Amino acid sequence: MAGFRIGRGRDNNRSPQQPPQQQQSYGQQQPPPYGRPPYPPVGGPPPQQQWPQPGPGGHGEPEYFDPYGQQQPHAQQPPHGHGGGGGYNDNPGHTQVFAVGEDPYGQGATYQAGAASAAPSGPRLPWKELLRGIVTRPGQTFLQMRDYAVWGPALIVTFLYGLLAVFGLDDAREDVIKATVPKAIPIVLSAGVAFVICGLILGAVTHTLARQLGGDGSWQPTVGLSMLVMSITDAPRLLFAVFLGGDNMVVQVLGWATWVAAGALFTSLVSKSHDLPWPKALGASAIQLVALLSIIKLGTI
Repeated sequence: MAGFRIGRGRDNNRSPQQPPQQQQSYGQQQPPPYGRPPYPPVGGPPPQQQWPQPGPGGHGEPEYFDPYGQQQPHAQQPPHGHGGGGGYNDNPGHTQVFAVGEDPYGQGATYQAGAASAAPSGPRLPWKELLRGIVTRPGQTFLQMRDYAVWGPALIVTFLYGLLAVFGLDDAREDVIKATVPKAIPIVLSAGVAFVICGLILGAVTHTLARQLGGDGSWQPTVGLSMLVMSITDAPRLLFAVFLGGDNMVVQVLGWATWVAAGALFTSLVSKSHDLPWPKALGASAIQLVALLSIIKLGTI
């Protein structure tokens, strides 16, 4: 018994220089957490937490999110709108700063239906120059008056035209001539009012069609100027019809000629007032031209 020594916790088959080895079973080894280094030996300095830094164009945290105050300076990028291909501010997670009122994506104006243009093409024309300009220089007159209402001249001229138009129609002319004065006056006045209402309706139809075709003009100048065009263009035929009658050959030729002139003036009016090409302008005034031909011209022709 004296020749044997019993020791606790020692392996007699192992040399003293061989350090003990830890045995770990398969599947029990734990990897270090993401983004952190392995723990140091016992008694060493505490581990320092490291956060991944986003690379150029990578998907990391935005530059304004830095919870630990370890934000890294970035290289200076060209300002917005300079240089090719999108810079630092175009990357995901980054922001772009704009000044108040700045619109870097375009300065397009918002379309407003029925709104007049920002700057009129010229001053308002007096009624004498307006009537003279429709005959002598229609294009410039319509362009200059596209932003002004002309209700006064339009209503007065159309009413006077309606008063004379009764004498241009053969049947209505005979009724007025054969009737007494108290009976003839209401007939003539009602004809003037009827032509004013007809001009308002036809002008509104022309304006509506022009807007449907892409026009941007205001309705008041369009309706007023169309009433003036309707009255002024038929005045030569009406003057001859009062004395010669509607069946006269001269009156018929003047009727067709003034109808073609009315079509040209309506096309110019809609084109200048609504900024439309002449085919669309002619299409917008087509209903008014057909109505004038069937109601007024064909009644005498």
